[in-house]
Amino acid sequence: MATEPRKPPLQLVARLRRVLGGQAGWGGVIVQILFVAAVVWIGYEIVENARANLQAQRIASGFGFLSNTAGFAVSQALIPYSETDTYARVFFVGLLNTLLVSIVGIIIATIIGVLVALGRLSPNWLLARISGGYVELIRNLPLLFQILFWYLAVLATLPSPRQSISLFGTVFLSNRGLIVPDPVPQQGFGVFVSAIVIAVAASLLMRFHARRQLFAAGVKVTIWPFVLGMLVGLPALAILIFGAPFAFDMPQLKGFNFAGGAKVLPEFAALTIALSTYTAAFIAEIVRAGIQSVPKGQMEAGASLGLSRGETLRLVVIPQAMRVILPPLTNQYLNLTKNSSLAVAIGYPDLFSVFAGTTLSQTGQAVEIIALTMGVYLLISLVTSAIMSFYGWRLNRSLAT
Repeated sequence: MATEPRKPPLQLVARLRRVLGGQAGWGGVIVQILFVAAVVWIGYEIVENARANLQAQRIASGFGFLSNTAGFAVSQALIPYSETDTYARVFFVGLLNTLLVSIVGIIIATIIGVLVALGRLSPNWLLARISGGYVELIRNLPLLFQILFWYLAVLATLPSPRQSISLFGTVFLSNRGLIVPDPVPQQGFGVFVSAIVIAVAASLLMRFHARRQLFAAGVKVTIWPFVLGMLVGLPALAILIFGAPFAFDMPQLKGFNFAGGAKVLPEFAALTIALSTYTAAFIAEIVRAGIQSVPKGQMEAGASLGLSRGETLRLVVIPQAMRVILPPLTNQYLNLTKNSSLAVAIGYPDLFSVFAGTTLSQTGQAVEIIALTMGVYLLISLVTSAIMSFYGWRLNRSLAT
């Protein structure tokens, strides 16, 4: 007769589990310690190797080179700059140029992307097909090709300054760029700007009050006449009392180029147009997917409340779709900012071109310059992500309430 095998006592099983669990836990800790030690060792070897190579090539390390004279010109500077300024000044000039093209590109790309997305969702057959063709064409062409196309095939073929395209004799378009009158601040400039700030703040408060009345009491408040009156009336009143806020420095043709006025470089225009149109194609698909993720019943509910199609999209559908739109939209903003480094292909003086390019070739401080450039792009990306995350948090909070 077969005997049933004896089962181990419960206390023995529990003890074995404790021992094995402890060994597994200590094993995981040991593996993590070894991994951290390996990372530290690899980092130490990289630093020592870089230091030895710099000493062998007799290249001084450190950031002392930032105080040296740069000795080269920059075609576009948002702050005063000359060839006698330091490399630190060059760094800030390039940084501001990068921020300028990134911010302008993000704004234009967002506007184009939203319009194209609404066009793809339009019941108009022709508009929907044109919007779809734009998306399929633009997003399947390399960005560098589009930058070179706008710079070489479009802007470079414009006439010379002597044969430039003129608008009312004050705005000139040529292969040297767009020349417009340059506003020079006058005595009443500060009051004029203050009037605009007050008008915008008051308009935002009125919009907040109107939205609160709509969602809380179902009362639709018309505010656009008051908003328009403040945005136009307050600055106009400031001009009447304190005089013109600025005078215009008019461009004049002298020799083979224009003197005076403000210039929009063809490099800046080509880069901005290419980045905006390229990123807009992806934003359009993101916005379209977000809108389509909202149930169709929301449109019907808005119509039953007497809202137009545009008001339903703006007040009902878009706020709900933003939960789906925001994460990939943030990625596109980050991509646009990082893709601005392709400006080196057409000579636009962004951070990568003038600092990680010209400055690096002159000083040879590869480690320091690359580290600074990487840190700046990382900081810009983190700030952009933080802003979008804060907006998403506020949006979720408003929808929850």
